Amino acid sequence: MQPFLLTLMYFALAIIIVIIGLVIFEIMTRKYKDWDEVLNNNHAVALSISGKIIGICIILAFSIYHSSELTDTLIWGAFGVVLQMVAYLIFEFLTRKFSVEEQLLKGNVSVGIISFAVSVGLAFVIGASIT
Repeated sequence: MQPFLLTLMYFALAIIIVIIGLVIFEIMTRKYKDWDEVLNNNHAVALSISGKIIGICIILAFSIYHSSELTDTLIWGAFGVVLQMVAYLIFEFLTRKFSVEEQLLKGNVSVGIISFAVSVGLAFVIGASIT
């Protein structure tokens, strides 16, 4: 397959997977709507969303590096979205003194930064495991 066509296909696949991931994360946040908060200038939520987008893309990039098949990238992308959700739930569970979701809603940028770091950091771990 020509490199330009393959790149276009990976690009389209990445956009689809990121959009699906963002829709799933939007459903998971029950106390607020992600994009409404972004429009209200909530930097904490914007950081959290950015971490998820970058995290998913990191996993997709590792998949592309280690495979020439679009189906492999699709599978790893879906698996990456699931693991990102699990990471968010674990983060929420481990912060017993406060609710991550409530703090993001309040605009707590510190929590947004940690949420960003959790998503990106774990994406590197997930990506590095792809062989």
